[in-house]
Amino acid sequence: MAFDGVTIANIVKELNDTLLGGRIYKIAQPETDELLLTIKVNGGQKRLFISAGASLPLIYLTENNKPSPLTAPSFCMLLRKHLQNARITGIVQPGLERIVQIEMEHLNELGDLCSKKLVVEIMGKHSNIIFVNDENMIIDSIKHISGMVSSVREVLPGRPYFIPDTQDKQNPLAADREAFIRTIHGKTMPVYKALYGTYTGISPLLSQEICFRAGLDGDYSTASLGENHMGRLSDAFFSVMDAVKNGSFQPNIVYEGSAPAEFAALTLTMYSDSERREFSSVSVLLEQYYAQKNAVTRIRQKSVDLRKIVQTALERNIKKYDLQLRQMKDTEKRDKYKVYGELLNTYGYNAEPGARSLTALNYYTDEEITIPLDPALTPSENAKKYFEKYNKLKRTYEALSELTLEVKAEIEHLESVSASLDIALAEEDLVQIKEELIESGYIRRKGGAKKAKITSRPFHYISSDGYHIYVGKNNYQNEELTFRFASGNDWWFHAKNMPGSHVIVKSGGAELPDRTFEEAARLAAYYSKAREQDKADIDYTEKKNVKKPNGAKPGFVIYHTNYSMTIDSDISGLQLSED
Repeated sequence: MAFDGVTIANIVKELNDTLLGGRIYKIAQPETDELLLTIKVNGGQKRLFISAGASLPLIYLTENNKPSPLTAPSFCMLLRKHLQNARITGIVQPGLERIVQIEMEHLNELGDLCSKKLVVEIMGKHSNIIFVNDENMIIDSIKHISGMVSSVREVLPGRPYFIPDTQDKQNPLAADREAFIRTIHGKTMPVYKALYGTYTGISPLLSQEICFRAGLDGDYSTASLGENHMGRLSDAFFSVMDAVKNGSFQPNIVYEGSAPAEFAALTLTMYSDSERREFSSVSVLLEQYYAQKNAVTRIRQKSVDLRKIVQTALERNIKKYDLQLRQMKDTEKRDKYKVYGELLNTYGYNAEPGARSLTALNYYTDEEITIPLDPALTPSENAKKYFEKYNKLKRTYEALSELTLEVKAEIEHLESVSASLDIALAEEDLVQIKEELIESGYIRRKGGAKKAKITSRPFHYISSDGYHIYVGKNNYQNEELTFRFASGNDWWFHAKNMPGSHVIVKSGGAELPDRTFEEAARLAAYYSKAREQDKADIDYTEKKNVKKPNGAKPGFVIYHTNYSMTIDSDISGLQLSED
């Protein structure tokens, strides 16, 4: 992906075409690092989404609204105070920087006309949204950066605003051919690295595209380029820059199979063999490309505490299990001590007083055996000592036999909860997982707090042949689907010997087509720990063959009659129902 200066240039053009002259109608802050501006323009209103999230900084127009907190954050309240009904007078990108400056005019409390700027910096983990006055002084920002965090630039109220250093990179829109050829040729590194290392706003992806258009391998060293090569490279470079200056953008997404692989604001000709979809709006492209990724990133951030609880408990139980297995191994000596005791009772009279060992015939194996003795004890006292060791190890073995089963079951349960956290797509999914952890004793319910309302529902897919397929998102949903929702002749699928979802196919008493079996198996593979594997083994059987042992953890089942298949986890062709 390439959220570079060229993509920003495309966005700025679209915003100027759409929002210039519009008035700020609503200002919301759905998340700590997000803004959603509603802007009245001729013919209606538009929404501008801005995110300064470290993992997914974004800016684009959207038709979707987002719920806001009941109490607006202080940064949001400040913007409302100054910018309510402000008119957008300009939207600017300095050079080809990953910066958007939204210039606005508004009336202050005395009715005087004032100018302000909202500066959006799309710079990875350094992204920010900064509110600046007409003297370029920072009024406030969505993220405060003190001198303790950055020695280069403080972003705090009252500090001057300036564009951060771009590591001595040049503005590609102001480049000339002679300087370009001289600069690039003077660098001893791969051509594509020389391009994005010299000029601001150019991503490695765009650098490779420029090299491809020039008919060059981007990995070739600049030192190996002749005059003809440099001529072709400069032609390709300035052709791209001319397209940016003229606003001749062609937003497009390149797909690998069914998954989006890359996007750019200019046509990616180097992917000529791949499926490529073009968009009339860069905002629509960005929203579609990032929608799923943004949702996954957000839910992972919100599930951090739950993941930490599960991981800590899992590590503790694994250590306990390993220790128990070592202790179990030590108890393997118990039968030897029992035999020693029995043989001493039988042959002890042959032992010499003060002897340190006794060699006797082991009547269990018909082989001679040497029994160590404590010379200070009589043979019968030695026998008693061995029987005491035997009984102690026997008791330990019996206790550990139960404990190891319990701890192993707990490990499997925690691994299944971890898999549920990977599957979760929305906050309501996390609510049910948290409730399971509370009921399992890993989280304490706050005093007086009621059981959370559960609104999460299983995934519902429609197979290519029209059969309804349901996928549990967590252990409670797995149990509900298998033992309360499914009928005896419905089909049940699960990844073999690993955490994953229960998948139910409603057969309606009919015989399922092979394609439906395969699609259900792919869902079972996708919603399991086998998702990243090329192939997964899937067990499937009629629901009537699936049983739940007494006292088992939620979602834990056994079955003895089943079929198996090995299949991939590609579910791109399956239709997810909206109900």
